[in-house]
Amino acid sequence: MENPNKVKAAFLRNFAHYVTWPNNVFPNSSSPWHIGILGQDPFGDVLETTLEGRTEQGRGFEVFRADRLDELPSCQIIFLAYNDVAERRAALVVLKDKPVLTVGDAPEFLREGGVIQFQVGDRVQMSINLDQSRAVSLAIQTKMLEVSRAVLENGVMGQVR
Repeated sequence: MENPNKVKAAFLRNFAHYVTWPNNVFPNSSSPWHIGILGQDPFGDVLETTLEGRTEQGRGFEVFRADRLDELPSCQIIFLAYNDVAERRAALVVLKDKPVLTVGDAPEFLREGGVIQFQVGDRVQMSINLDQSRAVSLAIQTKMLEVSRAVLENGVMGQVR
């Protein structure tokens, strides 16, 4: 299999295409996408390489890394890479009312309030917490739901495929 972090990095870029944020999440029409990595960064330079020279909806990408949420600037997408469950849950509590696409690969990520969970096996799959995305006004295109492994909706985890 291709390097899973390379695949995840490509997914992170694609989320900017398949998810719609409220208009007020960007300071202006040319502000770049901010992708934050919280905790132990699994990507190294793979993320920058994947995003280099790319734009989505006329915006470039900037990547930020931090150990704590309050060290990150305002981001549209945050990948929670904490190994520590308590740290991850604490960050998700703070983010649960903000229009941020939270992404992670912990098994309990959706139940903890994350929006998109990666499952990495022979290939990278994702599951989506529609309840949480709707709660923070993020619209996820049907096309993305169709390629998901599972969707959490109205508190129920349904298998898509």
